[in-house]
Amino acid sequence: MTTEPVLKHVQCLGSRGLHRMAYWEWGDARNPRVLVCVHGLTRQGRDFDVLARAMADEYRVVCPDVPGRGHSDWLADPTGYAVPAYVANMVTLLARLDAQQVDWVGTSMGGLIGMGLCSLPGAPVRRLVLNDIGPAIDYEGLARIGTYVGKPAHWRTEQEAADALWAISQGFGPHSPEQWLTLTRPQLRPDGEGFKPHYDPAIGLAFQHITRENAAAGEAMLWAAYDAIACPTLLLRGMQSDLLSAATAQAMSGRGPRARLVEFEGVGHAPTLVQPEQVKAVRDFLLSP
Repeated sequence: MTTEPVLKHVQCLGSRGLHRMAYWEWGDARNPRVLVCVHGLTRQGRDFDVLARAMADEYRVVCPDVPGRGHSDWLADPTGYAVPAYVANMVTLLARLDAQQVDWVGTSMGGLIGMGLCSLPGAPVRRLVLNDIGPAIDYEGLARIGTYVGKPAHWRTEQEAADALWAISQGFGPHSPEQWLTLTRPQLRPDGEGFKPHYDPAIGLAFQHITRENAAAGEAMLWAAYDAIACPTLLLRGMQSDLLSAATAQAMSGRGPRARLVEFEGVGHAPTLVQPEQVKAVRDFLLSP
């Protein structure tokens, strides 16, 4: 079984030239069965280490650092930090992978990217997992994220960083100290005598302009994208989520791809896919006949 990934890069086109997008690859690079796992707004590809290890015997698992995060380049034009541009980046990645078909796991923002990709005619996604995200995004959850994303931060030690990140990540649900420190380390970059966040602060610029009105305005477009999805879809939801309401999740199970809904008690936004029951839900869906 693969225990550590290989870091690779692909060049993508942006509004001000080329930028490199990093991706972590697990398993046999010759395996035609490919699983792409895409993280949330302030996260990075190593979030999926536990899931990737669980799937690497069956799949070539690819976990990109979305531009502006992790080991990917920061963008010269911060307006490129938007879902349509990310979808274009992923199309470039899929071309590099040379896979005829892929399965997709998307957490939060990664799910929105997956929805955008899957709504396109000829999309190569066989099965889609949406992790705590849907076309209707609760404004309160967006406002909560806006209170910390892109804000200056510096920590003296990994443990201090882990404690600070835990304070804004209660929705991830219970984790052991070891699990949380493992999730925290890839979130940090050395900075003088300590650590800073791994991402470009400019990814938070869009949150400065979010209102209830414009949050609602994008909903119709997202529902149209969701309704265009034709592949089998699994929807994961933390039962205490402040981003994906129970009503939206139920609506998603009754229209478009009619997602199969699995909920996790004691979890908000978003399940980290570290706990055994969460990994099992994804694995059972992707490997079922």
